Amino acid sequence: MDTQQNTALTRALAEVPGPLPTSGVIHITFPHADRFTVVGNHLAQHPDLSCTAVGIAVRIQSLPQGAKVGVKTLAAHCKEGEKRIAAALRELEAHGYLRRVRDRLQSGRIITRTVFCNRPAALLHPRRPAEAAPQPAKPEPTREPAPAPVPMQEPAPVPVRIPMGAPPAPEVPVAPPAPSAPLFVPRVPPPTAPKAPRRPLPQPSELTPELDRAATAFLSDLHRHAPQFFLSEDDVRRLVPGVAAWLERAARPDSIRRALTDEPPQPLKHPAKLLAHRLTELLPPAPPGVDDLAALDRARPRVTVTPFQTCDDCDRAFRSPTPGHCRDCRETRAAYAQATAA
Repeated sequence: MDTQQNTALTRALAEVPGPLPTSGVIHITFPHADRFTVVGNHLAQHPDLSCTAVGIAVRIQSLPQGAKVGVKTLAAHCKEGEKRIAAALRELEAHGYLRRVRDRLQSGRIITRTVFCNRPAALLHPRRPAEAAPQPAKPEPTREPAPAPVPMQEPAPVPVRIPMGAPPAPEVPVAPPAPSAPLFVPRVPPPTAPKAPRRPLPQPSELTPELDRAATAFLSDLHRHAPQFFLSEDDVRRLVPGVAAWLERAARPDSIRRALTDEPPQPLKHPAKLLAHRLTELLPPAPPGVDDLAALDRARPRVTVTPFQTCDDCDRAFRSPTPGHCRDCRETRAAYAQATAA
């Protein structure tokens, strides 16, 4: 099999016109009759595009109109992962080969079209019809003078009879031509997804004067332990109910301080917003009541522990519910009683 392939390669090299180079690539070119795509050297030899981007561009250019060219669709047919394909598409979009344009249909729905251009430079500098290269004039063959045209008479119109009393034919409304959308328009960023509404700041069951003073003192003193958490008077009044809810749930001030100020983002631009977020999201559960603890005690399995006893004869420790003798002393006593009875 190798001999046949080597022979075919040698015969193909012999048919290459001109002397063969001593180094570098040697092209063996066969003309394509079908299933081929023309790719310009500006893409195949692009100095700023990666090989992955060039390959993805060639694959997109070989697909028919309307084919899906999304990241997941291309990843299903290529060995590259979704991240590399997405990066290659961004490269092609940055160099003008790929465009994503938004268009509004007649129904009002907005869609996004993906447009691939094999020559982006031609869009920037389109050639005018007058600037097209002149075609070489072909010599006109000598023709004999054509006979004079015979005037043709137009056929007389045939009258159409409409029965009496018949309603006139309804006119078919002609839809106006759809406005041609521009091929390339500035890309509009997609609208961001609506954010979920923020949860309200936790509130205590009753904001007593004692809780209000303790929460105010805690927030006013917070900057001494974490200097970046310097709050204004309005921020303190707004955050007092949240801290009071934590204090009402038997949270210690040092535990609250660590939960609110540990590992803040750098740089910290809005300390009051961060405190409100952590007061809401890290709220501890309410402490269990007396009834809950009693139910927990009832659900806990009871384990009976046999106490230690001291043997009356040998002072050895052994487990037994009642005082007495250990097992060895009981066996000795039983053997002695049996021998005495005999």
